[in-house]
Amino acid sequence: MPSPELLDRLLEHQALARAPRQELAWLVEHGDFRPFAVGDVTTRRGEPEEWLRIVLSGRLAIHLDRGAGSRRVVEWRGGDVCGLMPYSRGGAPPGDTVVEEPTDTLGIHRDHMAALIRECPTVTATLVHAMLDRARHITSSESHDEKLVSLGRLAAGLAHELNNPASAAARSGLGLAPVLEEAESAARALAAARLADAQLAAIDRLRQACLSGPLPRAQSPLERGDREDAIGAWLEAHAVAQDPAPALAETHVTVAALDVLARDVAGGPLEAALRWVAAGCSLRTLAADVRTATSRISELVAAVRGFTAVDRAPGAEAVDIRPGIRDTVTVLGAKARAKSADVVLDLAGDLPGVQGSGAELNQVWANLIDNALDAVAASGHVAITARSERGRVVVEVVDDGPGIPRQDQRRVFDPFYTTKGVGQGSGLGLDIVRRLVQRHGGEIDLESRPGRTAFRVSLPVLL
Repeated sequence: MPSPELLDRLLEHQALARAPRQELAWLVEHGDFRPFAVGDVTTRRGEPEEWLRIVLSGRLAIHLDRGAGSRRVVEWRGGDVCGLMPYSRGGAPPGDTVVEEPTDTLGIHRDHMAALIRECPTVTATLVHAMLDRARHITSSESHDEKLVSLGRLAAGLAHELNNPASAAARSGLGLAPVLEEAESAARALAAARLADAQLAAIDRLRQACLSGPLPRAQSPLERGDREDAIGAWLEAHAVAQDPAPALAETHVTVAALDVLARDVAGGPLEAALRWVAAGCSLRTLAADVRTATSRISELVAAVRGFTAVDRAPGAEAVDIRPGIRDTVTVLGAKARAKSADVVLDLAGDLPGVQGSGAELNQVWANLIDNALDAVAASGHVAITARSERGRVVVEVVDDGPGIPRQDQRRVFDPFYTTKGVGQGSGLGLDIVRRLVQRHGGEIDLESRPGRTAFRVSLPVLL
């Protein structure tokens, strides 16, 4: 494109039009005009940026792939500036820069950057402002995405965690109706038998033995089968239907206790009595199962409420970090169990409070513990400790995974740097952790070798 036409386009450029004409002319003289077609990639992820690109027309964008397909995170149109900027550290973009409409650009190579700063001060100032705006936008966008990804992982784990007790409660609830109907039928049969007081007392003694509690859950299936067979044989010997056998086998009722009852109650009333006792035991077992399951659901909801600090106003406050760490471990419990990982908590009882945001600190613990669980092998170990140390609250998250290579340790807190595969990590989790810890006036350190990786967070004690 002829230089006069390029200069005219720069004079109409939204970002650079206010620069002196001689500075725009310098850009034209040292620039490289280039048209791009739709689908062209101007810079690939991981490759160093070599060009400052003044977008004259069209549209291009950075795309990121988190494992669910490519997604646009930032775009530039005619009138914008992208690529290498003055005073930037010249890092690689976080994703491919793809042309989405036919695009014309004027490129300034990095070899001319020092001269541009010297010869074009107004353009340089404009570009520095554009660079800062771009950095804020990308960081804000990616931080938001990382939070959503983390929330999605936690939500998936919580859904799995809630499903188990919810399903147990539903199964027990469905079982209540037929057992209740059986209990009512047996009660009517007992009433029709018009038993004497001594017989009713004998039945009640068996019922009390049944209600003394279920057998220990640790019993093996073989032991339970043997009990059920023994009771079933007794019922058959006394011409009683086998239906009550499974329920009675789950209790402390013995064959000797059944013999005592049979001496006082025989025939049809004996069968009705055993049906009524067994149904009563089953009802209480089902009710206990519902109570246990719903209590677990309540505990999980309370843990999530504590983890998100939903009932506390945003902003700094006095924070006891121990409940937040416990709630975080509870919320991540499904992930730990999926790997059969052993998570050990050792939180000092006299731990002082810190000044800050409970929700933000919980995000720190969530990232560190989640990463530790990712790092360990099946049946691995994660230890979380918290203690007071010289006016600081120190939290350590230690795992026995393979460790972080020495050459990678200094980069783990860099934005977009990750050792995980595509879709498994954005490289922003530890960057967010570092910034949140610093916002609380704290520090975070890493020590890693094969078999032991420790992240150490140090926060100032509330004065």
